[in-house]
Amino acid sequence: MARYASIDPSFTMSRREVVKALGACSAIAGGLVLGVPVLGEEPPPKVETNIADFLKVAKGPHAIPGPFPGRVVQVTHPRCLADGKADPRVVAEMFERAITKLTGKSMKKSFKLFFTPRDIVGLKVNPVGAPHISTRPELVEAVIAWLVAGGVPRDNIIVWDRFTPGLAEAGFTAERFPGVRIEGMQTIADEGKTFRDANGEHISAGNFDRDWYYYAKGIVGKNVRNYDNDESYLNQHVFNGEYSYFGKLVTQRLTKIINLAPFKNTGNGVSMATKNVGYAAICNSGRLHVPLFFTVCTEVLAAPPVRDKLVLSVLDGLRGQYDGGPGLAEPFLFDHHSLYVATDPFALDSVGHRQIVAKRKEMGVAVNEHPKFTEYLRYAEKLSLGIADPAKIQHLRISA
Repeated sequence: MARYASIDPSFTMSRREVVKALGACSAIAGGLVLGVPVLGEEPPPKVETNIADFLKVAKGPHAIPGPFPGRVVQVTHPRCLADGKADPRVVAEMFERAITKLTGKSMKKSFKLFFTPRDIVGLKVNPVGAPHISTRPELVEAVIAWLVAGGVPRDNIIVWDRFTPGLAEAGFTAERFPGVRIEGMQTIADEGKTFRDANGEHISAGNFDRDWYYYAKGIVGKNVRNYDNDESYLNQHVFNGEYSYFGKLVTQRLTKIINLAPFKNTGNGVSMATKNVGYAAICNSGRLHVPLFFTVCTEVLAAPPVRDKLVLSVLDGLRGQYDGGPGLAEPFLFDHHSLYVATDPFALDSVGHRQIVAKRKEMGVAVNEHPKFTEYLRYAEKLSLGIADPAKIQHLRISA
């Protein structure tokens, strides 16, 4: 199967290669890779984008930050994991406690705050690093049970990621989720096989909406570092111009989105709620890592097809990863035993960022706390997309 990178194309090596490389560095750093740098850690230059076009569109009734701006609920249960495996009963209990604490209502009444039985609901999962740091199927099962209990037909529920490869490996199969659709917005051709159709276009080009795009002036998908060549880039990214098109799944089919993200770092930042959608709702994103990086997480979420449909974000923090992210780095995994829920994805990332920084310090990782790593959160607050200021965030903790 072809390999792909969810965010940072420097992590295109296999798991074995990653662990081998980490082992070599650990020997030098006394057992830790201290603050491994990733793309995007330099302050991005000013790049002209079409964010102003997104902001001209009036917000819909369910637009982020939703009915509970700045409120984040964290539920912790020591028995949610046993020998690295999630207990589905405990996970379902944690999810229910988190939702009811967030809304102050029963699960039935909470459902009605966000959904109707007619909705087409997309569950955005992250399969990267399965089964260690990916979105766990047990959490997805709990969410689906809630939706079905509220009257959403199973075939109106779509478990999705940008890429088709990886979903099955992470446990998202028709056998495990009968009646639920499981979709990637694009495929990647196996090595040695063409990814172009008879017209010379990427075989997944038709899955993207040419009417909805994220524009970055002068930033094209050519000669992008960490790709072998432009053909390799196109195979993963579909287009290579100044436009990153949104998937038709997001713009035309889904009416609501639930964001189910892992709890992990990316260098001195985090790869959590906003990045799980920001770099997955669009194609041609590899070109954006260096010049825009975290800014993408704010501006893509400001686009109406995302902003008006993203009603709930959940962090799967049963396990976390405090270094080596966003790719899998097994030496830095830790049992965190937590789930987080919020309607405000930026408040969620703000909480997650602070906790990851604290964990990195606890484990002796060199931490760069420059404001550039959280500027995208403050930017979102200026755009009224969420709350970033810790003093304004209500972080509610529940322990079993």
